[in-house]
Amino acid sequence: MAHPEPTAQQHHTAAAQRPGAHRTDAHRTDVGARRVLAVIPARGGSKGVPAKNLAEVGGVPLVSRAVRACRAARLVTHVAVSTDDSAIAAAARAAGAEIVERPDDIAGDLATSEAAVLHAMDTHEARHGHPVDAVLLVQCTSPFIAAEDIEGVTAAVVEGGADSALTVAAFHGFVWREGDPAEAQAESVTAAARTEAGAVRTDAGGARTEAGAHGVNHDKSFRPRRQDRPQDFLETGAAYAMDGPGFRKAGHRFFGRTEAVRTDPARVLEIDDPHDLARARALAPLLDTGSDTTAPAAPRPTRADIDAVVLDFDGTQTDDRVLVDSDGRELVAVHRGDGLGIAALRRDELKLLILSTEQNPVVAARAHKLKIPVLHGIDRKDLALRHWCEEQGIAPERVLYVGNDVNDLPCFGLVGWPVAVASAHDVVRGAARAVTSAPGGAGAIREIASWILGPSL
Repeated sequence: MAHPEPTAQQHHTAAAQRPGAHRTDAHRTDVGARRVLAVIPARGGSKGVPAKNLAEVGGVPLVSRAVRACRAARLVTHVAVSTDDSAIAAAARAAGAEIVERPDDIAGDLATSEAAVLHAMDTHEARHGHPVDAVLLVQCTSPFIAAEDIEGVTAAVVEGGADSALTVAAFHGFVWREGDPAEAQAESVTAAARTEAGAVRTDAGGARTEAGAHGVNHDKSFRPRRQDRPQDFLETGAAYAMDGPGFRKAGHRFFGRTEAVRTDPARVLEIDDPHDLARARALAPLLDTGSDTTAPAAPRPTRADIDAVVLDFDGTQTDDRVLVDSDGRELVAVHRGDGLGIAALRRDELKLLILSTEQNPVVAARAHKLKIPVLHGIDRKDLALRHWCEEQGIAPERVLYVGNDVNDLPCFGLVGWPVAVASAHDVVRGAARAVTSAPGGAGAIREIASWILGPSL
């Protein structure tokens, strides 16, 4: 007898009941189910907070927090991060997102979020051959967005019949604005004209008078009690949901019937400057309890996951220090345990490579000692790695790359398993799919070998 196809919710429940289950897009998409794509725009450039989308809150990069919240949300079937930055791509991929490389023409300061979402929709549909029924815009600059927030806006569109939806928070304050109220409301008056005319006025007799401030959502001559005022809502900027075809036609996020989905005001915070980031980090211990955004990272790699291991040298196989003698010769210290780990990986017939920008002959000498090939003095490590993978016939997603500094980030964006040593730069650790407990030069490579070949190594 034929059995009915399980619903998306049944898949969700079954996955949640499996011990240690880690849901993927493949687990959450059913034949005939609506395709719901959550798009997280995350450009690399940020003037207010450098590398903002990789900044850590609660020990997790902002982009990873957003990806995890989306993946935990009911009804969301696919999660894509639209970015022009390889480090952001690596962190997002490690958190479980599909990567959409954003072209330059929609990656500048003036590019709209809508343009990024439309491009991500086009890319996703071309890759998978299925239309997007509903699309979300989720901002990773809202660090405390929860899966329930994303579920709320998604359900409003997918189940509630709304054309668009947004997250809002109840607001009870009195809003004030400087300038003449009539002028502020006149659509024909430009912002420049308001600025020029708003500072000083003349009354009917020609006397100069200050325009002052006026109430926007209240009459300043009357102060009603909170319970007597209409309920106002603030747009949180965290999550928006739109009917897919409707969004394509409208070209903007608000169209048709728009549903406002209430969220917890305590979690409303947008990171625009370093002070916002400091507040978020201070609040994380209070607000992250039980949060989906701080769920455990992806599991460590096993032998079944990889076909090759590529190693940086300085700071990864060494502690990043250099000893220089009076003749200018450089010496470095390496860890014998790393040598044992590399030998075990070689015996297991994994492809191995040392890839370094350093021209010092000590790199080649170490590779010769370990009996593995080396490419050093390389300016573009990512291009060299891509070429090596093609020569070896290895899929990049089956490569584990170990690095420690920002020049490793382009390689992180190429491989399926970007791994950082514990002493790596903060941004590099944030972009890694896994991080060792040992620092570079202190057995980190031996630790990785034990992940791959088993703890008895």
